Amino acid sequence: MTTTPLLLIGAFLLFFVGIFALIYAFSRRRLKLGERIARKAETKPDSETKSQKVQRSLERVVKPLGEMIPRSPEDLSKEEQRLVQAGIRRKDAVLIFYGVRVGLVLILLLSLSVTGYLARNPFLWIVVSILAGALLPDLWLNRKIAARQLEVQNGLPDVMDLSVICVEAGLGLDQTLGRIGREIEHSYPALSEELRLYGLEVGAGRARPEALRNLGGRAGVDDLKALAAVLIQADRFGSSIAQSLRVFSDGLRTKRRQRAEEKAAKMTVKMIPPMVLFIFPAIFVVVAGPAVVTIVNDFFGALGGG
Repeated sequence: MTTTPLLLIGAFLLFFVGIFALIYAFSRRRLKLGERIARKAETKPDSETKSQKVQRSLERVVKPLGEMIPRSPEDLSKEEQRLVQAGIRRKDAVLIFYGVRVGLVLILLLSLSVTGYLARNPFLWIVVSILAGALLPDLWLNRKIAARQLEVQNGLPDVMDLSVICVEAGLGLDQTLGRIGREIEHSYPALSEELRLYGLEVGAGRARPEALRNLGGRAGVDDLKALAAVLIQADRFGSSIAQSLRVFSDGLRTKRRQRAEEKAAKMTVKMIPPMVLFIFPAIFVVVAGPAVVTIVNDFFGALGGG
């Protein structure tokens, strides 16, 4: 009888991991149109891997759950913007994300009802299930957005240095950003993807200022927005793009050094909790422990002798 709840909890954990693996799988898709077209031309339509089949099957289950949630266009737009900032660009990404939330709530409620906890205190466990299903995917998405923004922020100074070299060598701004996007594909994939999207927009006929604004707004990084503003201003007033990029690159280097100094200054404060909780008790036991044992033995010995 005691093994049934453990089996149910294990099944819930496996399904939970599967749902998040699905989110991770479709978030790792990159916008590589040339490679996709070439791959589709070379392979047959039915040559689908096993992982892709499992992913499609999970999507068919999760997507209808997301369509059941009532939502306003403002909420859809906000969630879509957050998913884009995390690097997830699919038309049905919002529905899948909502479906994962609903699926987690249903799985939690089913597991709790089978194990008997839901019958004991239904209001508490229903609230806990709803909060867990709503907050866990949201926390995962926030961490993914933060990690991607940090990657873009760290790679931007190197991109600026390469941009100055390419522009001074005679390349245009669009060609420079496209070339750098290909060169940093392995070192900074998130920033490379943003630059390639900019190249696709410009190649499709969108005006450069509008494409630069989209470049600055997609990732949600302030430094990238500032770069877009500098390039738009240089293009509008006809100033030297190379000089503008050089000045902006120096400013980014200074900002990155200041961020490193700020983190180093915070280390002393962040080290206080682990030292108080883990290091100081051990030192106290080693230093004062023998003396405390001796005092206790002598005290109780004197009391016993008296």
